[in-house]
Amino acid sequence: MARHLITSAIPYINGIKHLGNLVGSQLPADLYARYCRARGHEVLFLCATDEHGTPAELAAAKAGKPVADYCAEMHDVQAEIARGFRLSFDHFGRSSSPQNHRLTQHFAGRLYEAGLIAEVTEKQVYSHADARFLPDRYIEGTCPNCGYDKARGDQCENCTKQLDPTDLINPRSAISGSTDLEVRETKHLYLRQSLMRDRLNAWIDSKTDWPILTTSIARKWLNDGEGLQDRGITRDLDWGIPVRRGDQDWPGMEGKVFYVWFDAPIEYIACAAEWAEAKGLGEAAWRRWWREDEGAGDVRYTQFMGKDNVPFHTLSFPATLMGSGEPWKLVDYIKSFNYLNYDGGQFSTSQGRGVFMDQALSILPADYWRWWLLSHAPEGSDSEFTWENFQAAVNKDLADVLGNFVSRVTKFCAAKFGADVPAGGSPGQQEEALIARLTTRIREYEAHMEAMEIRKSAAALRAIWVEGNEYLQEAAPWSTIKLDPDRAAMQIRLALNLIRLYAVLSAPFIPDASAAMLAAMRTDDARWPDDLPAALAKLGAGHGFEVPEVLFAKITDAAREDWQARFSGHRA
Repeated sequence: MARHLITSAIPYINGIKHLGNLVGSQLPADLYARYCRARGHEVLFLCATDEHGTPAELAAAKAGKPVADYCAEMHDVQAEIARGFRLSFDHFGRSSSPQNHRLTQHFAGRLYEAGLIAEVTEKQVYSHADARFLPDRYIEGTCPNCGYDKARGDQCENCTKQLDPTDLINPRSAISGSTDLEVRETKHLYLRQSLMRDRLNAWIDSKTDWPILTTSIARKWLNDGEGLQDRGITRDLDWGIPVRRGDQDWPGMEGKVFYVWFDAPIEYIACAAEWAEAKGLGEAAWRRWWREDEGAGDVRYTQFMGKDNVPFHTLSFPATLMGSGEPWKLVDYIKSFNYLNYDGGQFSTSQGRGVFMDQALSILPADYWRWWLLSHAPEGSDSEFTWENFQAAVNKDLADVLGNFVSRVTKFCAAKFGADVPAGGSPGQQEEALIARLTTRIREYEAHMEAMEIRKSAAALRAIWVEGNEYLQEAAPWSTIKLDPDRAAMQIRLALNLIRLYAVLSAPFIPDASAAMLAAMRTDDARWPDDLPAALAKLGAGHGFEVPEVLFAKITDAAREDWQARFSGHRA
């Protein structure tokens, strides 16, 4: 049994996320966590809401609520939606937690003592119209690198170049749109990442198994232009973690908070501390996952995220952990994703374009979305959601292949043999050939899942479902029963066991359908099929079963057209 620490990039607090956000981090992380648990491994799967920074303040002001109250409410909303999608977090924490306050201040103190934090008097943009300093993300303008006219003051999302607000051409306030901006002096703390460049380079070079997408982005930030730049880690804001050096005040930093991108990754560790406290466990329970000197040496740590989050997780967060001089667990593998686009354009939170997570659950159960998103995960390149493709995948994969198999087998058995697994007959060459093919396909499925090849895993799972349908067509128990009832009984007994097998193998992708299949087979035996012949004999003669409700209803053309029109415009 291995130990797997799994984290998903933490979603920002200011609103409900769209399906592109879901498939870029949380959903594939859940798939892998479920698979690891199914194989008998010990898993700690963590996520949280990212609650600090100006966007949270602005969203709270728009809602007419104190920012702390707004964040608490939105955390509950996001947690409920995560439950709706069956995301199996061991803990869904909050970056505003006391644990994250303490850990962030602890790391800042350690980095300062190591000479990796500098106090810098810098020039920042002040907006007269807004009567405040503007955080980098709330200054927009034209990117000097690619000419994109909506680049933010910290990074151009079009070309991913790291920017400072003063780099922008024709800057304006993203809050008010005002161009009445002034550059003023203010003192801030900088993480001296540049001093860690060689160490980070060597660490990235050692990760020969990482996706090309992950390492190429990291190396670009390390080596392009002037190389890795020092990064401001404080802001002139009210909402956030107060700047302290461990448990001591930080002279000159009064009234400032840590930059959200400094404290947000530290929440991965704090989330484990929150989990331990919620479970009534001591500190040792979470430190064995995060401290190499306290038991984390045998932990494999995997992170899941969209490509826009890669620079901070490959450089800034590791620099924080390494620079502390303490034996914190570093990530072993980063699974990064490209973008999911929407129906000929882009998902847009600001414009409300596309399907948001709450809306998706309001029209179809979670498994429909889980299957399509994972089977079309944007791994090698960007992918695109279209309603026609979604309809086809649901109808062909889920309804025609898996759902139809379960329905045909259970209904035929109930009609011809009754509500118990039938006795009689012995497997022959046809069944031996099926078991051989299934064994090969299951090993392929396992290999893809181990490698976190999401789309290949889905294709391998579908191929396993297809094997059952092809066997049923070839065996034709509806014809066999006329001449050899015992052989037909054996064929149907095997097919009923295939339903249980499919429930076990499919659970990481479609957990609700899996549970429904197990319930129909009146079993809670979800052991992984390491021995396939034994797995296909679990349900013996006389074992009761039920004909389940339709696992997956087909999507009609009328429904597809209605949804396509409904989600093309602005979210209400």
